[in-house]
Amino acid sequence: MRHGKDGYKLRRDPAHRRALLRNLAASVVEKNRVTTTLAKAKAVQPIVEKMVTLGKSGTLADKRRALAYFFKRQTVQRLFDEVAPRFMDRSGGYTRIIHGEFRKGDGAEMAIIEFVDYQYTPKEKKKKEKKSGKA
Repeated sequence: MRHGKDGYKLRRDPAHRRALLRNLAASVVEKNRVTTTLAKAKAVQPIVEKMVTLGKSGTLADKRRALAYFFKRQTVQRLFDEVAPRFMDRSGGYTRIIHGEFRKGDGAEMAIIEFVDYQYTPKEKKKKEKKSGKA
């Protein structure tokens, strides 16, 4: 029987899937915004939401639970010091998924997962200076 076996399989064995989701959740916490496939974004969203909820309480036990999930201490530090305090007045819904275009190589539907308070600022392009041919 398959009791308690719901969720996205992502065509990976359980160990690979767990490592993928741990890395993706860490990337969302570290960078505030990640571009990935729609299925992966939908699979990682509940994990990130639960980690932010852990970060909001801020107890030592919750820090240890987050450290058992994430690979790096810096990620846990950022979660508890920077990310979670931004959402103290919210009771849930910390992330959003924005549907994107289809990937050119295999046609997979792409999506962006980001925190709801993320403000997009485009990077300024560097201007290349033209070198004169005379030396």
